[in-house]
Amino acid sequence: MSSNDRQAIEQMVQTYLDGLYEGDADKLASVFHDTSVLTYEQDGKLVVLPREQWLKAVRERPKPKDKGLPRDDVILMIDQSGPTTAFVKLKCQIPPRYFTDYLNLLKIDGRWVVAQKVFATVNKP
Repeated sequence: MSSNDRQAIEQMVQTYLDGLYEGDADKLASVFHDTSVLTYEQDGKLVVLPREQWLKAVRERPKPKDKGLPRDDVILMIDQSGPTTAFVKLKCQIPPRYFTDYLNLLKIDGRWVVAQKVFATVNKP
């Protein structure tokens, strides 16, 4: 992995994490490809949430930053498998929900974007 790619991926992930904490749907939209989806398991079923539907929910929910919720973001792994493909595993939180995110990235027109997010959530009291 080139240092330029790693730096660009880390910067893109930071924008994503800032967008989550700030509740800034426009910031999130800037790092997710237009056709991207969020995929997760709920009640034994696979759920696919289109980007626009998720961004609408982000716009409508209370912002973690405004609520004074603690922030704890950690990039656990970055793996670049080719010049235009990469994978990021990270942990973040919007208490009482704690997330492990798997971000599948593609480099499109020289810019890293999230093509798909697969995630798991744990609720803690």
